[in-house]
Amino acid sequence: MLNIIQKKNMTKICDNKSVGILVWKDKKLLLIERKKFPHGFALPAGHVDEDPTFEISAKRELEEEVGLVATKLELTIEGNKKNICRRKGGSWHYWKIYTAEVKGRIKRSKSETKQVGWYDKKELQTLAKRTTMYLNKEITEDEWEKSPGLEPVNYEWFKELKII
Repeated sequence: MLNIIQKKNMTKICDNKSVGILVWKDKKLLLIERKKFPHGFALPAGHVDEDPTFEISAKRELEEEVGLVATKLELTIEGNKKNICRRKGGSWHYWKIYTAEVKGRIKRSKSETKQVGWYDKKELQTLAKRTTMYLNKEITEDEWEKSPGLEPVNYEWFKELKII
């Protein structure tokens, strides 16, 4: 059996499978600001890795990144998206995005997030405009890292889901 350090060192290759979790409260969406590449505001999300199901990964990522426990998961959308990540071979991912009912209090991962917050439609639109500028190369990588918008893959999903 692998110890945790060995297991973490083996995650350098992308499994090309990701989950994202939509958590709503009072018409506001829970987002994290990523501390590591790819920078931007995003759903709690991550790779499936060795988990036996996407659902188990979704629950794990939600708890790891924001400290919330999913009491119910409902598949909202799935599909392939171009999605560059920091792992080798991570140019695309097959995503499953769930809507979750949760319990607990937010306790953000200090190693993975700069901040966690609830964003209304107007705030999401502001973040989306920043992403549009980034994708159109109107702002530099340095400017983006200091003050990002929506992580591009989330921007794509949010458009498809008509969140923005």
